[in-house]
Order: sequence, then structure tokens, then C-alpha cells
Amino acid sequence: MLEAKKYSANGDEIGKIELPEALFGLNTERTEENNPNALLYEVVNMYLGNQRQGTSLAKNRSAVKGSGKKLFKQKGTGNARVGNIRTGIRVGGGVAFGPVPKDWYRKIPKKKKRLALKLALSQQAKENNVYIVESINFDEPSTKKAIDLINKIIPEKGKKLVVVDSSNVNIVKSFTNIDKVSMDRADGLFAYEILNNRHLIITEDALNKMLKVFTDNAEVI
Repeated sequence: MLEAKKYSANGDEIGKIELPEALFGLNTERTEENNPNALLYEVVNMYLGNQRQGTSLAKNRSAVKGSGKKLFKQKGTGNARVGNIRTGIRVGGGVAFGPVPKDWYRKIPKKKKRLALKLALSQQAKENNVYIVESINFDEPSTKKAIDLINKIIPEKGKKLVVVDSSNVNIVKSFTNIDKVSMDRADGLFAYEILNNRHLIITEDALNKMLKVFTDNAEVI
């Protein structure tokens, strides 16, 4: 049974909460029959590949502007033999074998994506890097209040991910400008951002949303 520290909306520790096995209870130990790191590597690699835009483009000789006429006759001028002005060896000519737009997207299987997320969450819970907050409510955007709340819950250094259940404008604006702090909605989590942050701060509503979205028939806390 895994537990996490629970905090009030003001950042005061008020006890502990049992983390649901469906999300945080997977076996992350590597054995001959089970290698969770292989799945995490595959899924994260596909995810990072999908972030590539693949929009690099260099014009070849057929795409640059200029006449296609041979500059001068082949023989009798004393000059080197030359073709048209768009050839790649002339200034302003096309690029030979330059980059062209490429689609790096690979569809990630849903089962693999969810299993990788649960493995990442389980690893963080095992290392006691998960913190549950009753709620996060700001009447107006305040970066100062957001920093004070985070430092009160996690005074140590390291990248932190704040998980909320919805896109509240005041909360988003409050946490956006904080260095090494990122945010995401509970229904949009991915294994990469879990692994890319040292600490996870999750609201209770967000935890319930995660149970509904990423598990089957799991009881809401």
C-alpha cells in the first residue's frame, strides 16, 4: 500500500492519503520477465518524435528562381562548361540534397500509452515524490501566492509538475511564470512529463479525474 502526504489549500500538512493501486501500484522492478524501462523508452521515444515539426526545407534547383537557359555555349568561350544559373554550385542556386519536410508522427497504441503513464506514476510514488493537495483556489492570478504554496509543500529543489482537474485561468496564470514548474490537466497527462519532473503535486479533484480517465471501474476517492 502506497501513501502520499496530504496538504490543505494553504499548504499545511494535514495527514496522509492512500494512493489508488490502479494508478500507482504497478510493479516497476526489472526482472527477466518484466522490463518496464523498455516500454517507457518506446513510448517516450515516440512521444518526443511526435513533437518534431519536420518543417525544415531547403530549395533545390527546381524551386529557386532563375532562368533555365544555359548561360553560354558549351565550347569556344574559354570558360568552364556551365549549365543554368540555378545549379547548386553557383551563388543563389539550389541546394543539393537539402532537407525537405518530413512527418515524424507515429501513433502510440492506447494500451501502451496508459501503461507507460501508470508505470511512471508508480515509480514516482515509490520514491515518495507524490503530494496530494485538497484544492488550489486563487481569487485572482498571483505568482507570489503560487510560489509560496509550492515552497511550503516542497521546499527542496527540483522540477515540479502541478496537476489540476480543469483549466482555471487564475491558477494557470499564477503558475505559468514560475521557473522549473509546469502544469497540466489530469486528463492530458503523459508518461514523459511525469518522468521529466522530480515532484508531482496533484489536487484531489485531479486525482479523481485521473481515476475516471485512465482506469476502468475504479472507485473515486
